[in-house]
Amino acid sequence: PMKFRLFSILSFFTLLYIYLVFNIYNIQIEKGSYYSARVASQVQSSGFLEPKRGSIYFTDRNGNDVPVAITKAYPLIFASPKDIENPEAAAKSLSEILDIPKDKLLAMLSRPNSQYELLVRKASDSVVEQITNLKLRGIYIDEENSRLYPFKNLASQLLGFVGQNADQSYLSGRYGLELYYNDELSGKAGRLEKDRIINPVAGEDLRLTIDSNIQTRAEDILIDLIKKYKAEKGIVMVQEPKTGKILAMSSYPNFDPNNYSDSKLDSFLNTNLQAVFEPGSVMKVITMSAGLDSNKFTPDTTFYDPGFLTLDGYTIKNWDLKSHGKVTMTNIIELSLNTGAAYAERLIGKDLFYNYLVKFGFGAKTGIKLPGELSGSLNNLKSSSRDINFATAAFGQGVSVTPLQMISAFSAIANHGVLMKPYLLQNENPEIVRRVISEEAAAGVIKIMIYAVQKGVVAQIPKYDVAGKTGTAQIPDFQHGGYSSQFIHSYIGFAPAFNSRFTILIRIDKPVGATLSGQTVVPAFKELAEFILNYYNIPPDHNE
Repeated sequence: PMKFRLFSILSFFTLLYIYLVFNIYNIQIEKGSYYSARVASQVQSSGFLEPKRGSIYFTDRNGNDVPVAITKAYPLIFASPKDIENPEAAAKSLSEILDIPKDKLLAMLSRPNSQYELLVRKASDSVVEQITNLKLRGIYIDEENSRLYPFKNLASQLLGFVGQNADQSYLSGRYGLELYYNDELSGKAGRLEKDRIINPVAGEDLRLTIDSNIQTRAEDILIDLIKKYKAEKGIVMVQEPKTGKILAMSSYPNFDPNNYSDSKLDSFLNTNLQAVFEPGSVMKVITMSAGLDSNKFTPDTTFYDPGFLTLDGYTIKNWDLKSHGKVTMTNIIELSLNTGAAYAERLIGKDLFYNYLVKFGFGAKTGIKLPGELSGSLNNLKSSSRDINFATAAFGQGVSVTPLQMISAFSAIANHGVLMKPYLLQNENPEIVRRVISEEAAAGVIKIMIYAVQKGVVAQIPKYDVAGKTGTAQIPDFQHGGYSSQFIHSYIGFAPAFNSRFTILIRIDKPVGATLSGQTVVPAFKELAEFILNYYNIPPDHNE
């Protein structure tokens, strides 16, 4: 009996061992791929393999980081229809809380073979509490990483936004910096490799040259200006001339990237570089720069202004429709004479004038690291030698530019004639593009601009020399040809004039109730310039 019992015990454990070996073989070999796939699916759906997206920061004058785009875990509500006992009752209970039509919910909850139906992303605390209190079987609350923009509309076109990628698993950049630097921000997803988990690598952070305080003040001034004059849209930019770094960049109308689906598609456009316009009279400063640098005239060269000029069957008139008689080149900028700018271009010569526009960066992209930059167009001058085309280009019509090109060109004058590449990342190094005019020519143009500001008074700031120029450009009529009766108002200026810390461009489209830029954008420029001078504690450059 003892031997029989021992034999029975040994037989039992032997059979058990054989069974276990067979089962292990079955699991690891025969069904290994099935279970690996299942584990991979579970790990993937849990978000464990998702890399944390890098944050985006602005800065302030003290070098402090200001987070403007961060990744945050938000509540997510989903259903598992196969676990729901009464879809009709569940749909009725959920409809009012989730603000989803009952019929739509019922269709989602009535799929007997479905294990997952997404109901709400970024659920509010109130909704989460109400769902929790319902205690409905088959309705679950989880967490999902999403993007938070704490300052909402601030610099929205610059930052852009994110959406789910193609397989709805990770966040992916859609517009702006989020798109341009998507690979760096995204990091590297984790993966399963032969049943071993390779951990994800977090994305890199972006630290921008944008100053949060200047950006906020610039946007506030722009929005107030647009509302006051019922303008259709507007932009504001601030650049540091000596380096090319962008301190503020904004377009309006803007949008809230936290809820971008509520906005129109055209509000995502960063019109500072993704749209072109005819610059108008601000271009006269570039014409004057070309003439002084090429020694074709001096600030005191005289010109008799009859108030009109006829070329190729077209008549050019001054904005005030007046004749100003004998004037100097300095007066041409002060009085913003179209006839004078056309005369200056004739003294320079067509080929030389065109070459200066190219040197200043017009007709080519600046190379800023943002998506969708346009190059503008000098085709009117490139493809034709008609006198009228060059004459109108001298006062900013018949050619198209981006605001970014325009502010960079003025910054080159402020930087003693050296054009810098605009940039946005703190870890980028300033990059010289080229010298466009001599230091002497730049100083001459700055003196002319200071004189114009002093005569115009509106942009003057006590104890500081300010250099600037207005632009009032007619908007082309693309349906009927020629120009419409609506205008773009712009102003570009820098201060302190001979040791400039900033250049400001501000522009509004189609203002109502104001004909001239001096009424609209010039006071706004002064307000922003005074803020920056105080913010940086920049000492006065004279005592008057």
